[in-house]
Amino acid sequence: MSVYSACQVAQSVKLFAGNNVGGCRKDLVFVDFVGLYGGKNSKTIRSHRRKVSCGVNSGHVQRNLLVLRKNWVSSVKSVLDVERVNNAPRRQSSDLKPKAANLEDIISERGACGVGFIANLDNKASYEIVKDALTALGCMEHRGGCGADNDSGDGSGVMTSIPWDLFNSWASEQGMAAFDQMHTGVGMVFLPKDDALLEQAQTVIMNIFKQEGLQVLGWRSVPVDTSVVGYYATKTMPNIMQLFVQISKEENVDDIERELFICRKLIERAVALETWGSELYFCSLSNQTMVYKGMLRSVVLGRFYLDLQNHLYKSPFAIYHRRYSTNTSPRWPLAQPMRFLGHNGEINTIQGNLNWMQSRETSLKSPVWRGRENELRPFGNPKASDSANLDSAAELLIRSGRAPEEALMLLVPEAYKNHPTLMIKYPEIVDFYDYYKGQMEAWDGPALLLFSDGKTVGACLDRNGLRPARYWRTKDNVVYVASEVGVLPTDDSKVIMKGRLGPGMMITVDLPTGQVFENTEVKKRVALSNPYGKWVNENLRALKPANFLAVTLMDNETILRRQQAYGYSSEDVQMVIESMAAQGKEPTFCMGDDIPLAVLSRKPHMLFDYFKQRFAQVTNPAIDPLREGLVMSLEINLGKRGNILQIGPENASQVILPSPVLNEGELESLLKDALLKPQVLPTFFEIRKGIEGSLEKTLCKLCEAADEAVRNGSQLLILSDRSDELNATQPAIPILLAVGAVHQHLIQNGLRMQASIVADTAQCFSTHQFACLIGYGASAVCPYLALETCRQWRLSTKTVNLMRNGKMPSVTIEQAQKNFCKAVKSGLLKILSKMGISLLSSYCGAQIFEIYGLGKDLVDIAFCGSPSSIGGLTLDELARETLSFWVKAFSEDTAKRLENFGFIQFRPGGEYHGNNPEMSKLLHKAVRQKNETAYNIYQQHLANRPVNVLRDLLEFKSDRSPIPVGRVEPASSIVERFCTGGMSLGAISRETHEAIAIAMNRLGGKSNSGEGGEDPIRWSPLTDVVDGYSPTLPHLKGLQNGDTATSAIKQVASGRFGVTPTFLANADQLEIKIAQGAKPGEGGQLPGKKVSAYIARLRNSKPGVPLISPPPHHDIYSIEDLAQLIYDLHQVNPKAKVSVKLVGEAGIGTVASGVAKGNADIIQISGHDGGTGASPVSSIKHAGGPWELGLTESNQMLIANGLRERVILRVDGGFKSGFDVLMAATMGADEYGFGSVAMIATGCVMARICHTNNCPVGVASQREELRARFPGVPGDLVNYFLYVAEEVRGMLAQLGYEKLDDIIGHTELLKPRDISLMKTQHLDLSYFLSSVGLPKWSSTMIRNQEVHSNGPVLDDTLLLDPEIAAAIDNETVVHKSVKIYNVDRAVCGRIAGVIAKRYGDTGFAGQLNITFTGSAGQSFACFLSPGMNIRLIGEANDYVGKGMAGGELVVTPVENTGFTPEDATIIGNTCLYGATGGQIFARGKAGERFAVRNSLAEAVVEGTGDHCCEYMTGGCVVVLGKVGRNVAAGMTGGLAYILDEDDTLIPKVNMEIVKIQRVVAPVGQMQLKSLIKAHVEKTGSSKGADILKEWDKYLPLFWQLVPPSEEDTPEACADFEQASAGKVTLQSA
Repeated sequence: MSVYSACQVAQSVKLFAGNNVGGCRKDLVFVDFVGLYGGKNSKTIRSHRRKVSCGVNSGHVQRNLLVLRKNWVSSVKSVLDVERVNNAPRRQSSDLKPKAANLEDIISERGACGVGFIANLDNKASYEIVKDALTALGCMEHRGGCGADNDSGDGSGVMTSIPWDLFNSWASEQGMAAFDQMHTGVGMVFLPKDDALLEQAQTVIMNIFKQEGLQVLGWRSVPVDTSVVGYYATKTMPNIMQLFVQISKEENVDDIERELFICRKLIERAVALETWGSELYFCSLSNQTMVYKGMLRSVVLGRFYLDLQNHLYKSPFAIYHRRYSTNTSPRWPLAQPMRFLGHNGEINTIQGNLNWMQSRETSLKSPVWRGRENELRPFGNPKASDSANLDSAAELLIRSGRAPEEALMLLVPEAYKNHPTLMIKYPEIVDFYDYYKGQMEAWDGPALLLFSDGKTVGACLDRNGLRPARYWRTKDNVVYVASEVGVLPTDDSKVIMKGRLGPGMMITVDLPTGQVFENTEVKKRVALSNPYGKWVNENLRALKPANFLAVTLMDNETILRRQQAYGYSSEDVQMVIESMAAQGKEPTFCMGDDIPLAVLSRKPHMLFDYFKQRFAQVTNPAIDPLREGLVMSLEINLGKRGNILQIGPENASQVILPSPVLNEGELESLLKDALLKPQVLPTFFEIRKGIEGSLEKTLCKLCEAADEAVRNGSQLLILSDRSDELNATQPAIPILLAVGAVHQHLIQNGLRMQASIVADTAQCFSTHQFACLIGYGASAVCPYLALETCRQWRLSTKTVNLMRNGKMPSVTIEQAQKNFCKAVKSGLLKILSKMGISLLSSYCGAQIFEIYGLGKDLVDIAFCGSPSSIGGLTLDELARETLSFWVKAFSEDTAKRLENFGFIQFRPGGEYHGNNPEMSKLLHKAVRQKNETAYNIYQQHLANRPVNVLRDLLEFKSDRSPIPVGRVEPASSIVERFCTGGMSLGAISRETHEAIAIAMNRLGGKSNSGEGGEDPIRWSPLTDVVDGYSPTLPHLKGLQNGDTATSAIKQVASGRFGVTPTFLANADQLEIKIAQGAKPGEGGQLPGKKVSAYIARLRNSKPGVPLISPPPHHDIYSIEDLAQLIYDLHQVNPKAKVSVKLVGEAGIGTVASGVAKGNADIIQISGHDGGTGASPVSSIKHAGGPWELGLTESNQMLIANGLRERVILRVDGGFKSGFDVLMAATMGADEYGFGSVAMIATGCVMARICHTNNCPVGVASQREELRARFPGVPGDLVNYFLYVAEEVRGMLAQLGYEKLDDIIGHTELLKPRDISLMKTQHLDLSYFLSSVGLPKWSSTMIRNQEVHSNGPVLDDTLLLDPEIAAAIDNETVVHKSVKIYNVDRAVCGRIAGVIAKRYGDTGFAGQLNITFTGSAGQSFACFLSPGMNIRLIGEANDYVGKGMAGGELVVTPVENTGFTPEDATIIGNTCLYGATGGQIFARGKAGERFAVRNSLAEAVVEGTGDHCCEYMTGGCVVVLGKVGRNVAAGMTGGLAYILDEDDTLIPKVNMEIVKIQRVVAPVGQMQLKSLIKAHVEKTGSSKGADILKEWDKYLPLFWQLVPPSEEDTPEACADFEQASAGKVTLQSA
């Protein structure tokens, strides 16, 4: 590791770029896209003030390296085991039967990165370009990942044109003739390390070229310097060689490239069966481009490949890339750029994309291949990364004759629906997207793509724009496109234009002509190449909406029988279907899911209940369906999907559905569509001959029937379980099984593209069930029984009376069904958005689920590729379960009404609930009387419960003899490992929240603030307690002097409520909430009636207005951004450990590795059974996995990757006793979280009405009269935790161990319990019992290590400055000027933390006036405190002013720029996120999501991107220029003033909440004018000056956006005087 000094770096930067800016490189385009990553792995690039300690705290470096030496074996093995990254067939070529992609393969490879390109518009090759690319790559080091040896990078690389000068000079040294550039292909090949195998590989390659008639001219060993390679990377380093072949038989460049492509595919296929097959990989094989890449840190790429230092290496362009793989066994071939693309991001729909690509294999034909299409298969490889698969799809299209930009528009379309600009100005682009929508499902997910085929170089951004991208152009005609500014120094006076790529935008450079095309120019050229509009209008048919039926089709008796047969319970009908019909939205519930998994349950479940939805966490962002629904669509096309390689009108012949929910009339009209030739396939199985094998037989027949129908030309298969009469011996196949089986069968037989599947079923009524059917292949669903149930409910006398008496809002019978469908649709959007998928067409067949409790044979038939880690039911067992519902409809003694299974609400005789009334009574008795016998009875109750969770299937064993309890570590040290859950003050009452905090502080454990800030009154110890009461906290009893009510863990969630510098500075630990067990992938909600004046004050919002936290996507939408937030928190409070809260799901180990590399101190893993104050029922029930699996996977993956010592593992979810603690410990957890049970111990009676604000004991209510009933005292909870700790001690003594340290991670102490389950004996628990070894340190050592550091930072240098230190100490004024670079991140955060810790959020009376010049790194001026006046001359990246609480921030370009500042982007995305005060003035534009969740700050900017003022709750934003789409979505407070000079604003405003008016109130006019005045004074803005000069002309052009809570304020209300008479004053709670 080298440490640079500042002057060295400055020199090297000059050397690389400075002297070129002036004159010699006139026509360059330089594009740099970076996904920023920073954290402990930052290899900082300059400055003596930084000691580079990468990855481990420097104190532990020696120790850790020893640890790693022993540990590499497992990592290396995992690197070598993984199959080839290129699309090598996984079977012999004869057996090329497609098979569904396996999610297990996919989730083990995740990546996110930094990318960029440079291109010369004269197409003139030079070495400078290569050198600049390497410099820029070096400046991106803080955005890559770094392995456990801190030296093996996750990968970096460059793509250039072929350096013929270099190769010709080599050829003449070898005595060879110069190459014929027209006809020579160059391959860059990774070959086996072993010499004998190397020869075999070369022989195979040469033979294939020979049989293709190509001449191999020679092999060249690529000169490398292995001394710079990291320890792990050396172990897997291949032999790297170049290969030159001559293609004399082709003249055309495209044909030459195709010939090379076929050769490569043939070689991959030929070596697939060799043992060394996975060690051969072509980085590139082309006549145009060349890729140099490796598992290297970006800084050393140019030192490793000596060619890259050779001045003969010349190229007119270069794409460069730095990889951050969340998976820590990165492999050489997975470094990027790939053969066409450099990709920064994550493809969320990858499993569906792979399945569909495979289904296309038979139908893809194109004359350019001259009949050789078969040799190109397979088209995808689940073992490779998502980027590699996207690359191979793009490669196929481009090699088949598409332009690169067209291929990317087709694979990664923008959100073109409801797009104001496109619809009006560019209808032909809309036609292009409409034409392809039904043929190629979008590769959806956050992505920034750079691409080149050697002739065109370009870049595009995904539809959400969740990767930053900016560009500028200089006088020398150099264009830069960058997501991080400041990567190469430029002279701003020479810059003539600055802008940014927004969501879905594209930019391309045509090298031969030297033209640069911006977004709409590129797309317009592509769209006009064919008459797409005409084809779409003539061939694409829209399904006409049909009216809902107005009468029931069956009598009540028949409806009841049907509901019983198909598995409905009374809860399903009343709580789900009826409430959706009445309200048009999904029902809300609370308290989490405490019933057994379906496979463990004694009650029959529908098949859907065995599936859990997957959700995005860390590696990719969830979408916000509520506020950013404009990028989402539920449209789907039915019919045959044609051959995508050939363009023609027939491909557009499809039917388009506005949503996948059909009513009976719409299904009827599909059945009449002659072009679709629909075929109905009934789905019943025959059990007359016995149940064994009957289901399997029927499935085979069903698949054959489907096969035959498709071969006979049917384009629509309707799987139906509708029949006039039910037959007792012919139960319906579970519809999900039928759909999945047919879908998989057609994929495997290459027929899936020829037809669509629709389910006509009684078995579907909840959003989760719709999602499952669509995810496993159905394009649409007609839920006929659910619709009938809605009609029956509306016509029932009970409903009619309720509506007549005004007890229920009136709805018509049509409206009730419409409401039901509306609720299903919004529920589907929510489920898609959890995974970050925006299009239903991409979700269809993407299998975004995991399975708990189905066996392998069943999964292979219908759900192939979905993980089912614990095995479970066989087909016959499933048939029995289905039958148990079916028989209810036929037996005489069946009840006259539906059974209530008690799945949602606890009821006697219903399903077992973990948190039940008996359990809470026993617990209250034990803790209130401090009675040990009572606790033993509570323990007995838990021990005798039915199997409820996976850990109930295991028990302990030990080969040691028991020891006396006296020798076991004391309870006082065990309780220090206990934490309580993150329950927000607002969801629970102040009394409960403070009682829990006091109890945990007495014990030395940790309580959690939850989301919503904390009252500063709680931070100091109580000294005024008399008889258990304190005037400071008068509402509590049972207090003692010395108690503190502060929460040791303070939570930072996506809503950023109450997150101020003081809040952060006063925390022992800071927790970043990525997901919550009860609703992973979603934000939170606090109903308006729970937002009292006190809660509103803490959260800086308005009383009575509901608060919604967005899903985690604003500044934690990728691994690099999470690492940046961790960096920010370590910056503001260097003494607090940072934890990241994840929820168990398959693939969490990969995520945990990424989080550990991102420098987190603690990883918390929650189970799906966590509690919640309010959440949709389907989220509580159907998302997330058990913590036992999540913990086991994370622990094992961290150990295998040498990262386990870096982090504390904490686990929570349904903990109730010492048994749970011990279970978690043996599975590897260091700390244990208790949520619901802690509330029960303080008095909760499990009424399960938290979301209604009516809690009978004041635990979860904000109503004063109910809070007065709160029964708890801190002592109760102290007693509970001491009992748990004593139980742990007793069990340890029994097992013969003295301390928890000795059993943590020791899975050999577990064995399966001898217990028989009702449904199956086929559960496989081996996963829990396996072990990959133990960490090198004990749990106590891991828990006691120092807080991870950010390394030396600029703030430390400033704080050491005597003048600044004096100003902080004595509250005086100081002026300073400092240079800043893009690697200085979160600057000012630490200074703000120091001030906040000493003076609070408002107490500092001094002034720090600091001026920075240069390009600031991410999170500039985050968490600013009052008294800090910061000025930046230059520009800044993302998250400027994040969480600022006061002070002033001015950002302005340097003097005399060549561009107009108001047209240029000067600050990045998501600036001012969660700000609670202060002012910001920026002379220039801001990026996407400006001022999201701003609650008090004032801002003036000169333009913004999409989603400006999203979720704003206070403050004031002035925009003196254009804004993007979706302004003011979710804005519930504050005001915005937007200048609209060309009358385009109105369609861009989200009108759901705000109203839009001219600035009429005199007070509002004054507010606006004074802010613009301040802006002009501070930034010298010419735009602002013009407005002030001609005030009367400009004032009428401003719009004022006013949310309801601001309508009566003087700023918004012209006749304020009359309105104020009715004003209410607020009191604090």
